[in-house]
Amino acid sequence: MKQWKRVLLSLTVSVGLLASAVPAMAAPQDTAVKVDNKAVTYTAGAPIVEKGTTLVPLRTTLDALDAKLAGTTDDSITAIVNGKTITLKSKLVRINGVTYAPIRIVGDAAGYEVRWDKATRTVLLVSKGDGKVEIAQNGGRGFMWEVQSNGNTVYLVGSMHVADKSFYPLRPEFEEAFAEADYLGVEIDLSKAADEEQQKLVLSMGSYQDGTTLKDHISSETYSKLGDILKKKGLEPNAFDAFKPWVVETTLGSLKMSSAGLEAASGVDLYFIQKAIERKIPVIELESYQSQLGMFDNFSKELQEKTLRSTIDNFDVLDNSANQMAEMWKTGNDDQLLELTNTFSDDEEYNKAMLIDRNIGMADKIDGYLKNGKGEEYFIVVGAAHYLGDHGVVKLLEDKGYKVERK
Repeated sequence: MKQWKRVLLSLTVSVGLLASAVPAMAAPQDTAVKVDNKAVTYTAGAPIVEKGTTLVPLRTTLDALDAKLAGTTDDSITAIVNGKTITLKSKLVRINGVTYAPIRIVGDAAGYEVRWDKATRTVLLVSKGDGKVEIAQNGGRGFMWEVQSNGNTVYLVGSMHVADKSFYPLRPEFEEAFAEADYLGVEIDLSKAADEEQQKLVLSMGSYQDGTTLKDHISSETYSKLGDILKKKGLEPNAFDAFKPWVVETTLGSLKMSSAGLEAASGVDLYFIQKAIERKIPVIELESYQSQLGMFDNFSKELQEKTLRSTIDNFDVLDNSANQMAEMWKTGNDDQLLELTNTFSDDEEYNKAMLIDRNIGMADKIDGYLKNGKGEEYFIVVGAAHYLGDHGVVKLLEDKGYKVERK
């Protein structure tokens, strides 16, 4: 099995750092924005790509969309669109006095289709009413199972934590099941990713506190190869010296997914988190930032360098190969998903931490939801690769006596 498959499989397994928690260390990249093919001119700050999400100066972007900013808080935007006042839940970032927001959330709210032109690194906002938008007639099949017990229903949805517009619209079964849900369950609530507490946690766990640097903890060969990649990206070869190998690995992966046009803002779990906020239903976490970061941080020194080296050695093919992962999700190919899941078994430590232990914890929580007898519906969205295989959540629930039906 090619090593790049293991690297990409993390997209279906753990929100971890690829989607939300990596410090913004990627090389600056010029990104343009066009509204109905007219370029937006930014004077107070330029669009940036941070952790796979395109952020834009909020006020200038709203003006270009004929919308007006009415006010902001740390986690919400109030704007006037077509004469109507709307409030969006979104973490904001302030850089040099300029307020930035995810362009996908802003564009969607203003009634525009948000597209990504990979070749020109341009975000395209297209009016939905101008006849130019091509909406897919059949949404991605994806992965979903249903479990019923004691008057309760749990839908199990397999996520890709980074995605693009081609994943949407989702097939009606997803939307219908979610519309009846009383709770949304996710690995971790990505809407909290920008919280100061979470960022401090990443920095404290992911950087060296003892005066040593990355160079002291990996081989000279791996360090040299990493430096070569960073120089090609316009960074100093020691740019990541403060950080541990698992942070560097996931940062490199995030950078390549972004260049492939995949971003956390389009991920399946974040899509439903935003809808849950709009519906005002509770978002429950099956894990925590602490547990996910701790899992990576507890990897042995040998495993951390092994996974970093795998990412470095396969760096040039990751963005192209990501399209294969996307197609697997959109076609809902169970055989391919199981094949990829089984690649974890090549390393006992990695397999146990990434899948076996976490799957047991998830299955136990889902078992609790099914047993509470409250007649509730739960819509659970976690990485797709958690579900299949001998140690998968589906098998664990079946072993507890439940009938799990593929939808």
